[in-house]
Amino acid sequence: MPTTQSILDTLKSKGNEKTRIIYAKHGLPADRTFGVSIADLKVIAKAIKRQQALALDLYATGNVDAMYLAGMVADGAQMTPEQIQSWAAGAEGMQMISEYTVPWVTTENPEGRSLAMEWIKSPKEHIAVSGWCTYAGLVSMLPDDALDLAEIEGLLNLIVNNIHAARNRVRHTMNGFVIAVGSYVKPLNAKAKAAALKIGQVKVDMGDTACKVPLATASIEKIEGMGRAGQKKKTIRC
Repeated sequence: MPTTQSILDTLKSKGNEKTRIIYAKHGLPADRTFGVSIADLKVIAKAIKRQQALALDLYATGNVDAMYLAGMVADGAQMTPEQIQSWAAGAEGMQMISEYTVPWVTTENPEGRSLAMEWIKSPKEHIAVSGWCTYAGLVSMLPDDALDLAEIEGLLNLIVNNIHAARNRVRHTMNGFVIAVGSYVKPLNAKAKAAALKIGQVKVDMGDTACKVPLATASIEKIEGMGRAGQKKKTIRC
């Protein structure tokens, strides 16, 4: 039976200096990262799937690779809101965790929308981005008739009025929310495209990387051109 320490030992053995440097360029703390590739993490996740207690313990280690792996394994529906809040709080300084791992489990939880709305209002950047990413995930997964369309429209208006003055990664995830609404919520497609047109190109400091901020108008049009507008996802895990 795998233990937290045995998984950490495996992660360390799979670590790669080049990958660790790439992660560091994306804002991850080098001293808390082994540099395990996503491909290797997926293999390990498959071997320990459905081991909820192990996933929680892995996240608690504070090692980025272990925390990301925990998000691949954990079932968000089984987590308490307090556990999810703890995960969000513990993701500070790790955008790979706050923008992916935390939203993965939160979208599966019955309190996901409430948590997203609470987090969006947070003065802490890493909490706010988890909120925007979580709600973007929800609109991409839930049927349109299960969404609060008025609330989502209000968030689009909030973004139009505030995005360019928002904190760095908040700008990035706000932009992603507009793209998600325009791509997955048919009743709000036109409003999302209008919002995208108003906000235009969003400037975000992407660090020492070649990553670019997608233009929301072009991203929505691309989904439409592929005939995938309104097609929901089963999960936002990647």
